[in-house]
Amino acid sequence: MNKLPLFIGLFGFCLQLSAQTNPAITSWLINTTGIMGQHYLQGNSTPIQDNVLANVQSVQYSANWVYVGATGVPSYITGPFQDGNPSLASEQSGFHKIPLHPAQNTGTPTVTNPGNIGTFINGVALFDYRDGVAWNPNTNALCGGPGNPPCPGGPMAQMDWNRDAIRAERQGFDCAKAHPAMGNYHHHQNPSAFDLDKVVISNVCDLYPSDGLYAINETQHSPLLGFAYDGFPIYGAYAFKNTDGTGGIVRMKTGYQLRNITLRTDSPTGVDVPDGPPVSATYPLGYFREDYEYAGGTEPDILDEHNGRFCVTPEYPDGIYCYFATVDENWNSAYPYVIGPAFYGVATGSKVQTINETVTTYNPVTATLEVGSKSLHTTLFPNPASDFIAIQVQGLLQEEMELRLIDTNGKILKQTTIKPGSTISYLDTRTLYGGTYLVSYFINGKLVGSDKVVVLK
Repeated sequence: MNKLPLFIGLFGFCLQLSAQTNPAITSWLINTTGIMGQHYLQGNSTPIQDNVLANVQSVQYSANWVYVGATGVPSYITGPFQDGNPSLASEQSGFHKIPLHPAQNTGTPTVTNPGNIGTFINGVALFDYRDGVAWNPNTNALCGGPGNPPCPGGPMAQMDWNRDAIRAERQGFDCAKAHPAMGNYHHHQNPSAFDLDKVVISNVCDLYPSDGLYAINETQHSPLLGFAYDGFPIYGAYAFKNTDGTGGIVRMKTGYQLRNITLRTDSPTGVDVPDGPPVSATYPLGYFREDYEYAGGTEPDILDEHNGRFCVTPEYPDGIYCYFATVDENWNSAYPYVIGPAFYGVATGSKVQTINETVTTYNPVTATLEVGSKSLHTTLFPNPASDFIAIQVQGLLQEEMELRLIDTNGKILKQTTIKPGSTISYLDTRTLYGGTYLVSYFINGKLVGSDKVVVLK
């Protein structure tokens, strides 16, 4: 009897079964409804429709890898980029190749590199802290990036004083805290909208209403936001305090702090290096990555040098090492923001243009894993309303949510949707009579909640 076909069949079955339970395969926001991207142009708050599919288009996997095909364009509205960036979020080719069996790097940690170091579950790229600008001690001036001469060694060279993108480029981030590099739209930081922070440090959301991948909810474990190129998952800022999944939900805290320096003469480890510019109003403390040092701490909610720790999470009940998109007490992004300055794991993932092995396509429609938006809460404002109602989802929306505005007779007066990987939508109430109405929320045709709203006229 030839047992090889039986073996192959059993292997394929086990691989398929594994796919149904591996979050690195099942967690992506796959675009099954043809959602297109949109963007704002500066000076025009009406979004422009892009002819580019949003979110993730395909997920394929083998025994050791998952390949995520995505345009790099999110479902939420991108732009504008008010620092003069002429680029728009544009379609990217290729696949994010991510290891399915991540492992700790027991040797010398791999320093994160400029460009893609991971991807969020909507297929948008993750960059590290830097923006490609650094200090050239030979000229005592900035180098790299638009408007500056090249740095010695080229754009991939590691300089002694590397500029922090979050501090230096805030004006150029859109409402979702992201911007494009030659069309490659990316986040360096927590992908929640500026106007949802407890202390708002950018007014771009006021000028161009938009949102982000998710909204922080401090009462619940943060959603799984993406994966690093070493294969380990990335979460938002809130998780169980203790590594065993106990202790309540708390904010995960960076272990880094600003150094107590006025002169930039040595590295965070005390090594003498070519001088950077003195701390000043032009180059304030925090302007360069090397202005930070790792202080650590004894509490379990203080993260390690890589901005992560071992955790039990809803997706990983047996525990796994996790990175966190760290924020401070005001929900402003906190260094090193997501990953870094080096990977915890063996960073074998990358962006590839072709798949050179036999793979299986993951189909979320036929998957046995329950796919759904978990523990969603909504915020409706203003209430009472006059001209419009805004509905914001707290958490991460994995499926389209339909919003229906209903009168006291049960008649549907207005309808709109919030797309997967987005957080906000609006209902126009200018043509309604004054009175009390009901806003109901549906996912897959099932009522998941409702709120009363008063319209004043």
